[in-house]
Amino acid sequence: MTAFFCDTDSELWYEVADRLNITNIIEMPYTIGGKEYLYDFGRSNYDYKEFFGKLRSGEVAITSALNPEDYKRYFEPFFRKGEDIFYVSFSSEMSGTFKYMDMALKELNAKYPGVKFVRYDTKAISMGAGLQVIAAAKLFNEGKSVEEICAYLDKMSPVTNISVVVDDLQHLKRGGRLSATQAFFGGILKIKPIIKLTKQGTLIATDKVPGRNKALAVITDEIIRDASHLDEHPIVIMHGDCEEEAMRVKEKILSALPQTDVWVYPIGPVIGAHCGPGTIGICYVGKERPDAPSAN
Repeated sequence: MTAFFCDTDSELWYEVADRLNITNIIEMPYTIGGKEYLYDFGRSNYDYKEFFGKLRSGEVAITSALNPEDYKRYFEPFFRKGEDIFYVSFSSEMSGTFKYMDMALKELNAKYPGVKFVRYDTKAISMGAGLQVIAAAKLFNEGKSVEEICAYLDKMSPVTNISVVVDDLQHLKRGGRLSATQAFFGGILKIKPIIKLTKQGTLIATDKVPGRNKALAVITDEIIRDASHLDEHPIVIMHGDCEEEAMRVKEKILSALPQTDVWVYPIGPVIGAHCGPGTIGICYVGKERPDAPSAN
């Protein structure tokens, strides 16, 4: 028997997880107002309007990695029963948490030999990972093997995209995604970088567009042009407490692609801590992601 796992950095929202019967969920931590919380897909302790309101008023949210004991708490009950684990995760490139997971697994493998653990790295985050979790869960529920699901995700993952427009560049600066100089001049000039997910599972700024409305138009037009497999996968619009704007983007997409399933959900607190209020990200299956810049 195999247990299916995901984590809340995939930002499914609880109703989607419930619909797919996903019950083994690794809750990722964040701290705001000096108190740590575990994000649970919005089921109990997350009011997105309150969270982003605090960020707008100047409070700072921070994120942290789970430690090996946390991972053992999630996984050991299944190891003890001799159940294999299949975990579809967010990108390894976006957190150091997986090194602590590996420490926990080393102990568990020694204690319970013979249990198989497979983690599929979606090389994505938010609903870029979530779309892959949804696809994997559907196949898992149909009785497909872990090997079959991974083969499917190997084709899906490189063409699962995220395009993001943020409102305040200071949040990206604090998260290390933008230099202080870029954030300063971008703020003065009202330049909005368009941020995309790379094949390697990192985020890069691919374009710098003057003005928020134009930036949103650029990514919306690109998605209308490039989205594919719309009979299999929805287009998902994630927003940082700017739902009305997100709904206008949805209307524009539906006017061009009327048969498409378009979802609108709030950004969760872990990812919201880094991108800030007013962010809109669109997640979809389409063309291949861009490559990350070479380190050389």
